[in-house]
Amino acid sequence: MMKILLLSDTHSHIDDFILKYVKQADEVWHAGDIGDLKVTDQIAALKPLRAVWGNIDDDKARMQFPEHNRFICEGMDIWITHIGGYPGRYNQRVRPEIYENTPDVFICGHSHILKVIHDKKINCLHMNPGAIGMHGFHKKRTMLRFEINAGKMSNLEVIEKDR
Repeated sequence: MMKILLLSDTHSHIDDFILKYVKQADEVWHAGDIGDLKVTDQIAALKPLRAVWGNIDDDKARMQFPEHNRFICEGMDIWITHIGGYPGRYNQRVRPEIYENTPDVFICGHSHILKVIHDKKINCLHMNPGAIGMHGFHKKRTMLRFEINAGKMSNLEVIEKDR
């Protein structure tokens, strides 16, 4: 079993609130718009980290992290990218692959809007953890945490904090 903390859109912000939940996870996944690499450095110093770069990230982040990160975790096929769209409106860069080689879980960030949607058409769970950073229009800072065990996800929880 793996306890996962999923976050996105830190925009260079890291604080004790985020780090408290990082310490409780087995692994942390960051869906892009990292900002300053001090964010991922602090996370990676505490727990294993899987991340992708986002549209605000510079060349240093793009050299350290991929645009797409696809992997197997506890029997589940996971795909993380920053700009991915939503069920029925996937971004054109991911659309062919998501329909031809559908993951179990498709994760993106970018919108700053927390959403968890089961795409019934392709039998895929779409997740966007919203934004945990301070930059943007969102009123609540959000992250997701959950467990993956033997190909099943459970105990999905929204973590939120006022800005």
